Amino acid sequence: MSISAAMVKDLREKTGAGMMDCKTALAENNGDMEAAIDWLRAKGIAKADKKSGRTAAEGLVGVAAAETKAIVVEVNSETDFVARNDAFQALVRDVAQVGLTTDGSLDAVGAATYPGSSKTVVDTIKDAVATIGENMSLRRSAMLTVGEGVVATYIHNQVVEGLGKMGVLVAIESTGDKAALNQFGRQVAMHVAATNPLALNASEIDPAVVEREKAIFSEQARASGKPEAIIEKMVEGRLRKFYEEVVLLSQAFVMNPDLTVEKALKEAEKDFGAPARITGFVRFALGEGIEREQTDFAAEVAAAAGKN
Repeated sequence: MSISAAMVKDLREKTGAGMMDCKTALAENNGDMEAAIDWLRAKGIAKADKKSGRTAAEGLVGVAAAETKAIVVEVNSETDFVARNDAFQALVRDVAQVGLTTDGSLDAVGAATYPGSSKTVVDTIKDAVATIGENMSLRRSAMLTVGEGVVATYIHNQVVEGLGKMGVLVAIESTGDKAALNQFGRQVAMHVAATNPLALNASEIDPAVVEREKAIFSEQARASGKPEAIIEKMVEGRLRKFYEEVVLLSQAFVMNPDLTVEKALKEAEKDFGAPARITGFVRFALGEGIEREQTDFAAEVAAAAGKN
């Protein structure tokens, strides 16, 4: 029989499954709505999509590296328990590895063919939702590349090799010794994990952020009752201090606070045997920016006991 758009829409609203899945389910079951719902449930599709409203803020950050590039991905789950699951860990590791074959963008990684299957990464994660029973998602990805040099990596709170709660990439352009570049790059990556800089250099900071800081500094300075000329100098001084705190190259290097990261890089060039330049960094901390649901545990217990 002919499957109308209205039928597909109705099934989608009832199950939360994707449009193409709904169309296929109806076609497979001759337009029978209840049979189509059962078909989706049997395939795990309705089960997976119904869970998509639940907050997934746990999970793992995965890192994979090749010669002159590296990628970091974040795959979220609802609970830390699932993040400790071998199958989930293998999933995140495979997503990171296949991500190396793409341009590193979220769309490209999601659309890549999952290793050992004919399905995409996104569809494989969807299947895993039905199998494991929790909402999961590929939240973000980022890749750094260099023409010559290294992209060093660091995993903080590592669970297993290449997987943890935070992943950092640092790109260093240089023709120098790869082992020495990687060693220093890993130290800078650890520094980035600890200090969470806003940008590589001052020019990369969002102008709106700078203006907001200037406004705050100006207001604080005027409260001192000093003349405008003095206030202007005070604001300039505080802005310099702000840059030292949030700009990677200007920060005091965690490994040697007597040097900035930029000066430490310059000193390390003798170990590299060639000039070097940090061209970029990425820092993914698990779940950052996700608004987690706040639940009233007492209310949940009361509701479960039939008191609400």
